[in-house]
Amino acid sequence: MKKTYLLGLVFWSIAASSWAQQAAQDSSYKIPANSRAITADLLSSYYQQDGQNGAVQGGQGTEKLQDVANKVQLYVPLDKNKAIQLQAGADSYSSASTDEIDNNPSSASAQDLRAYGQLSYQHKLLRQGVELSVGGGFSTEYDYQSVSANLGIKKDFYAGNSQLAFNFGLFQDNWKLIYPRELRGFVDAGRSDRQSLSFSLAYSQMITPSLQAIANVEYIRMAGLLSTPFHRVFFDDLSLDIERLPEMRSKIPASIRLHYYLNDYFILRSFYRYYWDDFGVEGHTAELELPIQLHPNFNVQAFYRYHQQTASDYFAPFAEHSVNSSFYTSDYDLSAFHSQQFGLGFRYAPAFGLLRSKSFLKSKRVVLFKSISARLAYYQRSTGLEAFIASLHLAFSLE
Repeated sequence: MKKTYLLGLVFWSIAASSWAQQAAQDSSYKIPANSRAITADLLSSYYQQDGQNGAVQGGQGTEKLQDVANKVQLYVPLDKNKAIQLQAGADSYSSASTDEIDNNPSSASAQDLRAYGQLSYQHKLLRQGVELSVGGGFSTEYDYQSVSANLGIKKDFYAGNSQLAFNFGLFQDNWKLIYPRELRGFVDAGRSDRQSLSFSLAYSQMITPSLQAIANVEYIRMAGLLSTPFHRVFFDDLSLDIERLPEMRSKIPASIRLHYYLNDYFILRSFYRYYWDDFGVEGHTAELELPIQLHPNFNVQAFYRYHQQTASDYFAPFAEHSVNSSFYTSDYDLSAFHSQQFGLGFRYAPAFGLLRSKSFLKSKRVVLFKSISARLAYYQRSTGLEAFIASLHLAFSLE
C-alpha cells in the first residue's frame, strides 16, 4: 500500500539528504575525479506514527503505522570519466488503518513489503566540466508496480564554484485496484495506471568561501489514477463512496538552500521551499540545521523543520462532503495543517576510517569503514498525527 507510508519516505529522504550534504562537505569523503575507490553506503531506519484521521475510514480512525527500511548504495568508478551507481532497498511495514479495508488483520492489506532498485550510468567530460547521467529503476509491492527512467546533465562554471544541473524523470505506475469490502462490485476507479513527468533545474553557487547557495525549481505533471481506491469518503447524508480525484495534476516546488561556514566548529544550514499544485494546495517549508564540530572526527547536529499548507479544493472531513461534488477526499495529507519536526544526530568520521582490512579480492586494495551517522527525529502535526523516526548510516569504501 504505497500511500500508507508516504510520510515515512519523506522523513527518510530528509535524513538521506542531510547525510549527503555532510559527506559532500567532508573533504575526506569526496572522491576525486580520477579516484578508483568504490564506495558503499548502508542506510537503515525505523519509523512509526499514530493519529486519528485515517483516510481508509473516511478521515476518522487510527493512522497507526510501523515501517522498517533498509537501503544500500554503491558507487563504482569504471575509469576516471565513467561510473555506475546502484541503489537497492526494501521496506517492511504494518498498518492498522489498512486493516479496515476488509476488516481482516491477517490480510495483505495489514502488512506489506516493498522492494526497489535503481541503476544509473555517469559520464564526466572533464575538459568541458560536464557530467551526463542516465538511469532507470523499479519498485514493486503487493498492489503496486512502478518503473522509471531519468536523464541528467550537470555543467560546472568558474573553476567549479558554480554548477547548473538539469534532470528529467519519467514514471509509469500500475495498481491492483483494491476497494473497501462493502463497496466491492459497486464502485469502479476507472483506471489503474498513472504516468508522471518531472523536470528540475538547480543552480549552486559559492558566493564567498564561507557561503554556498543552491536554488532549485521543479515541475511535475501527473496523469491517470491519482486517488486511492481503498480510501472511503462519507457524504453529509452518510452515504459512501471511494475517494475520487481529477486524473491530471501539476506540482511546482521551488526551494533555496544556504550553507554558511561560521567557523571551525559551526556550520549553519538553512532551507526554504514554496509548493503549489492545481489541487489547491499551497505550502511553505522552512528548516534550520546546526552541525557542531566537537572534535575533528566527530560532530552533532540539531535540526528543526516547520511546514504549513492550505487544504486541497477537494478535501473535507468525515461526513462533510456534498453528494453533488464530482471530486472528494478525506485524506488529511490534503487538509490544511501545520507541522514541526525536530531532532538530533551525530556523525563520527575519523580521517583514516574507523576500521580497515585487506580486501577479499585478489588485489592490494583495502576495505575501509569510513564513517557512522545516526539521527533521531520527532514529528507533530496540528491534526494530531505524531511520528518518530530513527535512522543509521554506515559508509564504506574499497580503495
